[in-house]
Amino acid sequence: MMLRMGSPAPLIKVEDWLRGEPLANFQPGKVYIVEFWATWCELCAAEMLDLMRLQEKYRDSGLEVVAVAANEDAPTAVEARTKLKAWLAEKCSNLNYRIAFDYTGEMNKLWMKPSFSVRIPTSFVVDRDGNIAFIGHPSQLDEVLPKVLKGSWRISDKAKAADTERIATSDPMAREQALKQPIDDRFWAAVKLEDWKTALWAIEEGIALMPDDVHFRLAHAHLLLHKIQDMWTGLPAMRQLVRDAIDKNSEDWMVSALDQLFHPANDHSRLPPAERFAMGKELSEYILALNPPRGDSPKYRSYPAVARYYHEDGNNDRAIEGRPEPGVGCARVPEVGVPENRQRASRKRTEEEKAKCLMPRSARLSTRTRRPLPPRSSNASCG
Repeated sequence: MMLRMGSPAPLIKVEDWLRGEPLANFQPGKVYIVEFWATWCELCAAEMLDLMRLQEKYRDSGLEVVAVAANEDAPTAVEARTKLKAWLAEKCSNLNYRIAFDYTGEMNKLWMKPSFSVRIPTSFVVDRDGNIAFIGHPSQLDEVLPKVLKGSWRISDKAKAADTERIATSDPMAREQALKQPIDDRFWAAVKLEDWKTALWAIEEGIALMPDDVHFRLAHAHLLLHKIQDMWTGLPAMRQLVRDAIDKNSEDWMVSALDQLFHPANDHSRLPPAERFAMGKELSEYILALNPPRGDSPKYRSYPAVARYYHEDGNNDRAIEGRPEPGVGCARVPEVGVPENRQRASRKRTEEEKAKCLMPRSARLSTRTRRPLPPRSSNASCG
């Protein structure tokens, strides 16, 4: 059954509660934000400050925030839970809302798949009657949440139009993810055995099916360069990836390509240094042109990648300009009194930026240049 605005909220079926009291069911009269997120998703971490702010601001109005970590990147539930606990202890010791953990896939089956949600972070707002009032990106909550609390959102024409548009946009993406699933399964079976050639065959099948899919392209380059270490084939694939990223004028493609070349999780010793740095310079200059230091666009994903290039190139002054913005994650408590337009000025999202976390787990081999291999189970993506 499709999950959309007006549907009864699904059950909460999680393995563990890492923060806050367990929530058995939604209490009538309260409003809930159920947020799907993961520690590997940079955008999710950035949204956590806003969730803290919303929880603090609307607590007396009956708001409860529940963040569900259902897409963690680890081979076993024990390892995923341990990793998540450590991440929360380091970055989010002052959280003011619940954190739930699920490794079984049950929450994704109950919430994400029936709503055609294929990217994280995704926010579900449950109204005072226990029905779904909103499904979408958390950057929309500042507008939607006050109206849900007042009971005026779900009956509005704007809400109905937004939900219809969401389904029309998300359904094709969900169908595309379904096409990728068999490839993803074969890929992960090969990764488990460290059978990189079979993993490569699966990714090449994906490229044949969807030649413009950035995640398959990145996984392809990553396998060739960093797992199979076939420089003869991998270098031309990397050159073409860089060229296509620049031709598309896509910051997402360019940042991911730059990660392939300079992320410390990878061994770059076999790459020709002069060509590696030449590609890094070109990508960094294009990224900075698209997202200048004094612009309003978010920089917590693109600038660390650029900073790594400049640091390795010996230009530390330039690298410092690429520092992540302070306060990403839960390092500080949000200031409730700060005007919302100022708090959110640096968090405007283009559609491309929203799609940065949209990737099947096989595709995240490339982002596992940020981590050595792609996440285990989820077809969710970050955006």
